[in-house]
Amino acid sequence: MPQKSTAKKTTAARKPAAAKAPRLQEKPVIYQMLPRLFSNDCSDCIPDGDISRNGCGKMNHITATVLDAIRNLGITHIWYTGVIEHGHATDYSAYGITPDNPSILKGKAGSPYAISDYYDIDPDIAEDVPSRIKEFENLIERTHRAGMKVIMDFVPNHVARRYHSDAAPAGIEDLGQGDDVTMFFSPRNNFYYITRQQFEPQFPIDGYTEFPAKASGNDCFNAFPSRYDWYETVKLNYGVDYGNGTCHFDPVPPTWLKMLHILRYWAAKGIDGFRCDMVFMVPVDFWEWAIPQVKASYPDIIFIAEIYDVNSYREFLDRAGFDYLYDKVNLYDTLRAIQCHNVSAAKLTDCWQRIDGIQHRMLNFLENHDEQRFASAQYAGDADKALPSLVVSSTISNAPFMVYFGQELGEPASDAEGFSGNDGRTTIFDYWSVP
Repeated sequence: MPQKSTAKKTTAARKPAAAKAPRLQEKPVIYQMLPRLFSNDCSDCIPDGDISRNGCGKMNHITATVLDAIRNLGITHIWYTGVIEHGHATDYSAYGITPDNPSILKGKAGSPYAISDYYDIDPDIAEDVPSRIKEFENLIERTHRAGMKVIMDFVPNHVARRYHSDAAPAGIEDLGQGDDVTMFFSPRNNFYYITRQQFEPQFPIDGYTEFPAKASGNDCFNAFPSRYDWYETVKLNYGVDYGNGTCHFDPVPPTWLKMLHILRYWAAKGIDGFRCDMVFMVPVDFWEWAIPQVKASYPDIIFIAEIYDVNSYREFLDRAGFDYLYDKVNLYDTLRAIQCHNVSAAKLTDCWQRIDGIQHRMLNFLENHDEQRFASAQYAGDADKALPSLVVSSTISNAPFMVYFGQELGEPASDAEGFSGNDGRTTIFDYWSVP
């Protein structure tokens, strides 16, 4: 038999595997849109027109083709503003939705930040009202298929004066249900009550009675809000007694538990992030308690804070647990001052230094629903003049950047739509369209 060779086999020299290039993290670019306006194709809206005259955009009209076009702008996230049910003048009582009194609304379409049912979708933006939640779930799915993520509002500080949920899961107690209305403050209450006082704002109201009056959302703790107050909303009670400044967080206040359930409800539907309204009007202790609990179940979800105090930035990042913060009072206000008031561009160095180490956790923008359009007569008057500010805001760091729908086309917001008037902003209160 032939002898088995004892020579050692030589192993062919292998070329080292090519090192994979590190995957660059995509810079978040958020596109804010109001579906009510975005997909409304009415071209001859009239001021203060109702939904039958001026029309209203629908979720189903934000098609895969539309979403692909938005994605091609470099967008990574869409913030769908005003999708939760809020107060409006259109009557949907035929669908079991409690009607709103026009006296306590801002505009016929109402403010998206006067939530009337935290567990429901605004019927205005549904083609088929009974299927409105399913239509929103389909919009989430379409957005994900287009390669983008979904952000929605969380409005923690206040709700509509006429709050009632007809869509809450079984066993969920309504906000205010069971409150002791004889007390201005109780740690067990969801609202603050102006005891023995009827709600009597400083303007005429017709057919609306509230007794006792509730405190209004902008910390107006009397029964007589003016038109300059947030009279269409009521303040939520997170365990702070504004009468003497004491805090009552142990045991956990009922409002905390209810708001955490709302966050989890929407997260379970596939939401990728929450833009949290006026976070500084809610105790930081609540955020420190709630955000980790949501992230424990949904670790990739992001929380964005609307905040207007640079001195509080680090607390809301490090302690409260927010991922990103509006940088309105720092970078945005400085860029506007440079554009409109001849402030030196050297001030940008101060902006950078003021947020040293946390620049990447700012959300920068030139426009949003609260601010005047860059191309408006009240701001720069010409969209082309935005380019220097755009370069600075979008490239000063690797922080997220936000685009407000229509900004990419130089929308000037030159209409007087109704409640808003000609103020350089795109209305959030009226049935309207954006050309």
